[in-house]
Amino acid sequence: MPGFLSDLTGSFSTSSAQNPTVAIMEAAYADARMDVRYLNCEVPPAHLADAVRGAIGMGWLGFNCSIPHKQAILEYLDELAPSASITGAVNTVIIRDGRLTGENTDGQGFVQSLKTITDPASTNMVIFGAGGAARAIAVESALAGASSITIVNRTGDRGQELAALVDSHTNAQAAFAPWTPGFSIPDGTDIAVNATSVGFHPNADATLDVDTSSFTSGMVVADVVANPPMTRWLQAAADAGCTPLTGLGMLVNQALVNARLWTGQTLNADVMHRALQQALGIEEKS
Repeated sequence: MPGFLSDLTGSFSTSSAQNPTVAIMEAAYADARMDVRYLNCEVPPAHLADAVRGAIGMGWLGFNCSIPHKQAILEYLDELAPSASITGAVNTVIIRDGRLTGENTDGQGFVQSLKTITDPASTNMVIFGAGGAARAIAVESALAGASSITIVNRTGDRGQELAALVDSHTNAQAAFAPWTPGFSIPDGTDIAVNATSVGFHPNADATLDVDTSSFTSGMVVADVVANPPMTRWLQAAADAGCTPLTGLGMLVNQALVNARLWTGQTLNADVMHRALQQALGIEEKS
């Protein structure tokens, strides 16, 4: 007789209705014939503690933390994996016997996606933002061999703290630059990354306050925003002769890692890619 109790995973965030990870995970679980579900949960900051207690009480395998919980979740965890410990931000929580372990797969997913276009080793990077995604990308890129990383942020304290973190824990040289109006990307930049939520649906018309004339042909320009995939930021970069890197690959790669952490199984990346494209209305290239 079949069972009627599925294992549960999911995401805690605000604006959760716009998070396409649910489409990726549900398709991959079904393809693997696993009785596991993934639920998007709208969790405002004031209710994060309640959501965590609920996941433990209902026996969840684990959950993702997205904006704005990647650092706030730290106080509810029992331990941190090495990458999360360095970054001070968590996007994936694994629950085992009531104990919560925090991981950070954002940076791993980004670097794997970046490597499909260029090797981050010996490159000069500029990262816009200093939140959870920026921290993960900066640390993982540095560990992957980036030579220099410039953190551009409006809040000086956060930007300086992240630059110091990368500088002290990796071999990369890191510095902070204040995000002034019409910021000009420094000469010699190989990779520029939007690690903020600017341009995320439903605010797809928004873009970074950056002088797009400072894009140079051959530069790799990346975005963590996956919905829409081709943001105004990336379109401006492509128009300038840069190589755009959408947030789709990062999202799929981190989902693969998440599934392994929760279930111990490696899911089908191709199934995930197709599900994500369908969810976002992207036509597959023939």
